[in-house]
This record gives sequence, structure tokens and C-alpha cells, in this order.
Amino acid sequence: MLVIGDVVTDILTVHEGPLAIGSDTIARVRIAGGGSAANTAAWLAVAGCPVAFAGVAGADEPGDTRVAELRAAGVTTSVRRVPGVATGTVVVLTSDAERTMFTDRGANRLLGPEDVQRALDLPGLRHLHLSAYVLFDADCAPAGRLALAEARRRGLTTSLDAASAAPLQRLGAGAFLQAAPRPDILFANLDEARVLGADEPADLLAYADAVVVKSGPHGAAWADANGRSWAPGVTVPEVVDPTGAGDAFAAGFLAAWLGGDTVEESLRRGNELGARAVATLGGRP
Repeated sequence: MLVIGDVVTDILTVHEGPLAIGSDTIARVRIAGGGSAANTAAWLAVAGCPVAFAGVAGADEPGDTRVAELRAAGVTTSVRRVPGVATGTVVVLTSDAERTMFTDRGANRLLGPEDVQRALDLPGLRHLHLSAYVLFDADCAPAGRLALAEARRRGLTTSLDAASAAPLQRLGAGAFLQAAPRPDILFANLDEARVLGADEPADLLAYADAVVVKSGPHGAAWADANGRSWAPGVTVPEVVDPTGAGDAFAAGFLAAWLGGDTVEESLRRGNELGARAVATLGGRP
């Protein structure tokens, strides 16, 4: 399968207690690979699903490292490198199982139709997964819309991850739902679903053939024209960092679903990988 979207450097900080504005706050700091789509690709590889990732990175040392990490994880890469533009960076502040992100998308903004077409020409593709971060940015949104439309034209199944509640709010639910070509599956967490005007997956079936709404430890629900399904969440002894949990869920679900498992089993596999993600620091396996 093919995943299209952002690849970034995550600067992860897990701080103890409230931020001491204007002074020092004790924290653990780690630099690692990130980006919602790149994270999903890495988790798919761990789940045993053949996967390619397509995106744009700077022709810089962080870009070298991020591409090498994906290849080492078993991901085929179709990443265009752009001189003079920095690879994207996200600063993640994590405390008490909540996170705040400061995002510089950098070279990710330059994703274009040629990047999409080149990636879709890779052999053996059955499914396209797109991170909505691509659709939130006016510079690369046309490439994201092309990816969904062209994949469906070529006979691939498609999925779209709603990605993040705050950018959805800024763009507007109507603009997002009406502009995105209809995917086979729309993934959203509960906050994202509520921004889109829904509390239940079925509320969004006008915009996707099937909808998955993730509720973390409270499980995940599915709706399509044939009915509803639900799988309970997985208990985690300690939530270390929620970064990438939704990306891991999508990977676990898609690996199972594309492998022929039932919806219930696919939801369960998604919950398992999501739980594994929150138990570790960073968004990757």
C-alpha cells in the first residue's frame, strides 16, 4: 500500500509538572522521526504490511536521517528532496498524557501532483492512505485531492485520516468534507469527529463509504451502509506519550483489513497498535 503525507523531525519533550514560563522546566528531550503519514508507514511495516511512503523533504541532514529511518524500518520511499528548503520540524510538549505541538511543515508544503503521480506508479499498490495534514495547507491540498481521486480511478481502495482537530477547526468542517474526494474509509478521533459535526461514525457516512471513530481507551467504532461495529480499548499500565497513537491505530486497522480480517478484528488490531504507541516516547515503533 501507499501512504502520502508529511515526514518531519519530532523534538519530543516530556516535562514534569506545569511549564515554568520565563524559567526552567525539567523534561526528557528526544529527537526522532515523525510526521503522521510517515509514522503510519513505519507502523504498517512493523505490522507486516508491504508499504511505500511518498512525500517531500529538504536536501539537508535531517532529511537524510528521516528517509534512512523509514528505509531501515522496511518502508519503500518515494521522497523528493528539495535544496534550500528545510525538512519539516515539530516540537511536541507532552505532560499528563496530553500533548501540544508546534509545527513547521517546511518542505512538506511542496508536495505536488508530480510527486503523487510518481508514487502511484509504484508496482503492486492496492490501497492509498492519505493524512489530512496535506489537505490543511493550500499549497499542497491540490496534490492531496489528486491522490484520492487518482487512486480511486486506478482501482485502489482509499483511506483518509482527519489528522488533527485544531487544523480542522481552522479550515472549517464544511470546507474539509466537501473538498476531499470521497474515501472508502475516513478515520477520526472523537475530537476530530466532533469538529466535523459528529458524535457517531454513522453521522459522517455522507462523506465516506465507511467511518472509524477512535476513542482511545474507550475503544473504536465503525459504521458503513451494512451496519455498526465496535471494539473495546486496550488497557495500558502507563501512558508515556500519545504522539502517533492515531497513526498506529490506522496502521493496525489497515494491515488487518487489507489482509482480509473482519472489521471487528481490524478494530482490535488498531487498538492494540495504538496502545503500544502510547506506552512509548515518540510516534514510531
